Amino acid sequence: MNKTVLITGVGKRIGYALAKHFLARGDYVIGTYRSHYDSIEQLRKLGATLVQCDLTDTASIAHLIEQVQVNASTRLDCIIHNASDWLPDNSGLSASETINRMMQVHVNAPYEINLALADLLTATAQLNHESIGASNIIHITDYVAEKGSKKHIAYAASKAALHNLTLSFAAKLAPHVKVNSIAPAMILFNDSDDDAYKVKALAKAVLPKEAGNSEIIALVEYLQSSHYVTGRSYAVDGGRHLV
Repeated sequence: MNKTVLITGVGKRIGYALAKHFLARGDYVIGTYRSHYDSIEQLRKLGATLVQCDLTDTASIAHLIEQVQVNASTRLDCIIHNASDWLPDNSGLSASETINRMMQVHVNAPYEINLALADLLTATAQLNHESIGASNIIHITDYVAEKGSKKHIAYAASKAALHNLTLSFAAKLAPHVKVNSIAPAMILFNDSDDDAYKVKALAKAVLPKEAGNSEIIALVEYLQSSHYVTGRSYAVDGGRHLV
């Protein structure tokens, strides 16, 4: 049976790859984006429903929730909270502006969305006649949620808080909805990354390679298919904790 999946931040990288994966499988994808890229039009041509949403704006989040409820109609199988804002502590904003923005994007917005759509996720599980772990919420956090970061303190703290939401929602929404975290480190290099940066980044892991989007897609597939995993965080970091 085809699924309905909500993915935040589908404009590029992991979010874009996930959206294309689900669309190719015949699933219905509702995706959000903040800035318009060519990829947005590509996803729209593939059949995705796309909603421009600024997760720092409460009215925009409310509009997104309304659009999901209208377009998802009677089913929502999975929410993937992928949208992220990587704001350094020396960005020029005040300390309070920095932490507030990080918490708004990575914690407040997923919290509101999960609460608003929880009934739809649960109803979908029951509609599938699979009341045990049939629907899913997946939070994309970061390996720094556990390690911390000297230059991105607010970012790391907000990602740690996002995983804490995983624990709370996993308990609250069981047994119908499973809730898990994926904590990636360096998955893909940017086009602007020079060779020196790449060497330095790869040296941080015992598996010195570029993981690629396929690692995240495979893990998302596993979490969706499992009926016995919830409230857990899965590191995708090449073994950085071993260096």
